[in-house]
Amino acid sequence: MMTRPPARLAIPGVPSRQDVTCPYCFAPVAAQRILFRCRGQSGRRQGCAPELDEKLAEYTGSTAGASLPPVFAASGRRGRADCPECGLPTGNRACPECHNPLPSAYCDSPGRIVALVGAKNAGKSTYIAVLLHELMNRVGTELDASLVACDDRTIDRYKRDFARPLLEERRLLPTTASAATGPREPLVYLLTRTRKGRFSRPRNDSLALVLFDTAGEDLRSREATDLHLRYLEAADAIIFLVDPLELPGARTGVRDTVPGPRAAAEDPDSEPLNIIARVTETLRQRHGTRPGDPLPVPVAVALTKIDVLRPGLLKQSALHRSRSGQGVLDLDDRDAVNEQVRALLHDWQAGQLDTYLGQQYADHALFGLSALGGVPEAGRVGAGGVRPYRAEDPLLWLLHRFGMLDGVRPGGA
Repeated sequence: MMTRPPARLAIPGVPSRQDVTCPYCFAPVAAQRILFRCRGQSGRRQGCAPELDEKLAEYTGSTAGASLPPVFAASGRRGRADCPECGLPTGNRACPECHNPLPSAYCDSPGRIVALVGAKNAGKSTYIAVLLHELMNRVGTELDASLVACDDRTIDRYKRDFARPLLEERRLLPTTASAATGPREPLVYLLTRTRKGRFSRPRNDSLALVLFDTAGEDLRSREATDLHLRYLEAADAIIFLVDPLELPGARTGVRDTVPGPRAAAEDPDSEPLNIIARVTETLRQRHGTRPGDPLPVPVAVALTKIDVLRPGLLKQSALHRSRSGQGVLDLDDRDAVNEQVRALLHDWQAGQLDTYLGQQYADHALFGLSALGGVPEAGRVGAGGVRPYRAEDPLLWLLHRFGMLDGVRPGGA
């Protein structure tokens, strides 16, 4: 039985935004306030000469790369405007607050910002690397979807910081640097799916996807959260990554397999519940909801490194099954995994986490996944290579919530 997702890109309880949210400084920008940047001089083209862009230099913390042709305000009908100084037309757009470029595809497509949150060593960077690789390859083929970077900075950062070290050189990624050391670059992509519309005519649905990971240190105090994590206030959805080995009861059976102390035992700020509570407080400030009212932001909570725990689970466990891979969300499977993870949380003396999520969020789902598919060895990926297991599940659920993916119940319920 097929179930249609909510109206395209709508989230129940969340008003549709008319503004564009800058994916760099996360300021909401009305469409008419978006600036244009002159194309400048090139070859025989007599455009404006480059000059220091002080706002951009302030954002990046450096004047390197901040000397560019000037920005200007214009009505920008159809995404283009003529430079008032040199008269040349341009389609290059920029944020009026930080002067970072706003890719045309991002401005012209409905944007949803997905924030990834987790304690230090939860594997956020590894998860991003693997998730994007899956969307560009296996999962993208399954969904009849393309994933294209919206700017050169995203292309460069993905190759330099994610794909090359992990997927090519098989080195484990370092922990994310704190926002206190300087601004981090988000990864901005355009996800486009070809789907059947009315009368079976193909149509393309596009979604601008912004992925922004947090450093564990940035969640250590409320002061740091207020200063460095404004992107949480702009997030349309949250993926919480939880290392199950930080939960009291999960580590008992795998101590010999995964040696070393729990980070949360040494630092209470690394407790998953404490981190989720801080993020929840930030989201309440954005939405203006009272403590007793559930937040409308969809939240996916994923237990990572599930490969370490799978051998101890019953063979009939939902976490032993792979997805069907039919280009839809199997809602029966989704329910089974959700209930399995909920049962595990309670078995592992972490039932309070499940209770808190149910109290604070109107829409949350639980997942179990592995980005690597095996235990790393001496700072490197295991001998079998990167073999992700259900790493795409949280995003597929969010795509269903955003109206980009249909849901089915094979059992007909």
